[in-house]
Amino acid sequence: MRDFHVPGRSPVYGVRAMAATSMPQASLTAIEVMKAGGNALDAAIAAAAVLAVVEPQSTGVGGDLFCLYAPANSGKVIALNGSGRTPAALSLDALASQGLTSYEASSVHSITVPGGISGWETLAKAHGRKGLDELLQPAIRFAEDGYVVAPRVAADWAEPAAMARLKQNGAEIFLPNGTPPRAGTVMRNPQLAATLRAIAKGGAKAFYTGAIAARIVADLRARGGFHTEEDFGDGLNVAEFVTPVSHSFAGHEVWECPPNGSGIIALMLMAIMDGFPTGTDPLDPLRLHRHAEAARLVYRDRDAFVGDAAFSNVPVEHLLSDGYISGLRGLISDDHALATLPAAGSLHQDTVYISVVDADGNCCSFINSIFQNFGSGIVAGNTGVAMHNRGFSFSMQRGHPNQLAPGKRPMHTIIPAMTLKDGKPQIVFGVMGGQYQPMGQSWVLANMLHYGMDPQAALDLPRLFPFAGKLEVERGISGAARAALAAKGHELMDAGAPHGGGQVIRIDHERGVLIGGSDSRKDGCALGY
Repeated sequence: MRDFHVPGRSPVYGVRAMAATSMPQASLTAIEVMKAGGNALDAAIAAAAVLAVVEPQSTGVGGDLFCLYAPANSGKVIALNGSGRTPAALSLDALASQGLTSYEASSVHSITVPGGISGWETLAKAHGRKGLDELLQPAIRFAEDGYVVAPRVAADWAEPAAMARLKQNGAEIFLPNGTPPRAGTVMRNPQLAATLRAIAKGGAKAFYTGAIAARIVADLRARGGFHTEEDFGDGLNVAEFVTPVSHSFAGHEVWECPPNGSGIIALMLMAIMDGFPTGTDPLDPLRLHRHAEAARLVYRDRDAFVGDAAFSNVPVEHLLSDGYISGLRGLISDDHALATLPAAGSLHQDTVYISVVDADGNCCSFINSIFQNFGSGIVAGNTGVAMHNRGFSFSMQRGHPNQLAPGKRPMHTIIPAMTLKDGKPQIVFGVMGGQYQPMGQSWVLANMLHYGMDPQAALDLPRLFPFAGKLEVERGISGAARAALAAKGHELMDAGAPHGGGQVIRIDHERGVLIGGSDSRKDGCALGY
């Protein structure tokens, strides 16, 4: 139980259904959809569409999605990959012909054909009860009538790198009077409302073919892109159901989407930490040190192995094998940090995450993203759609599993997750935040399953993250813990922004109760009834 004498949030309880998102408008939309007869998947799609309007720096029509869905009483987890592919004419050789060996995050070449809308329609048709014509109406109303900019959204909006991308690409629609809006400003996006209305009427086809696709393609080609209307037409069916991957952790089965997603990295990190004894203090410097070292090792493997499985063999079974995991664990010394990482074995950014459980017990773990704040910063073709920059994750190294190539999906950071025990869903969760996500998932889940925290406490606990050679620590990490980490050889750095943001719904089957948490690092909330 939390100390009610100090600031904090209580977890949210419900008995029928629950939704947790990073914005109250989206959480309420999800609840309203379920009360109107929709299931968890319908609720997640409607919430994602609302977030595409009210949290535009994080997600949108111009982005990708991944989803895990557990139909009630099925004992199964269904995975969908809704990430898009590069244009057929984009390659390292094509870039070289333009004198390029790399590109910036604001480049038109960072834009893969968005897969999110294909994913929305594919999921709704296969497992939903409602169509996009109904599910997009709340988002359309927010885009037309206006929404209020929330504090964290305003802070992300004003991030210097995001501002630079928007200004460089002439995205005036998001910069009223040339400046980012302050918290409390009412914003509208009538162009996006028109695009959403077209999708509601004509389905995903209205985005990937016809006038909208033509305008987007013409804009991107005018900026030097290789995109064609044929590429966008192929994107209509890019979303596909895939076989999820899993590994045990603290008596639960943890499920993730397979590569090109990096969920496997979260599983590896959890497996390493599951082999260490658990103490009583979740902020014990030894736990912090071990978790940071384990993260350094698995992120090394992500950068070495993870890419589009249709183009290269990602050794999933090997990376999750007991022998490989125990070998990684054996590299971690309790006394000191690894000065340099050994070579990989032989064989930061924004997103929105949505967790929903409905009254029938259907569970949805859903993540939608345009990658960095406002993605590429390109708002294409007077559509109001901010195009993501997911292609910035490609490697420019020839022969690398994640090498840029035509018609290819890049390595993805967005990873929805879910745990099952005895064939029943237990925890529906995700932690957004670009590169941080595998670290965040393993941190939050361990807080619950190793240290007995409720979902809200698990999300609120201070965080750290090894990134770019430094150990970035949030302000909540104590001075004593910092000194202990420094003594082990970690080079500490204050985190500029909080690490990520998560949503959790835990299902208490014994009591028939849903328990939700929503990260205090964001503007959202969990709602249940």
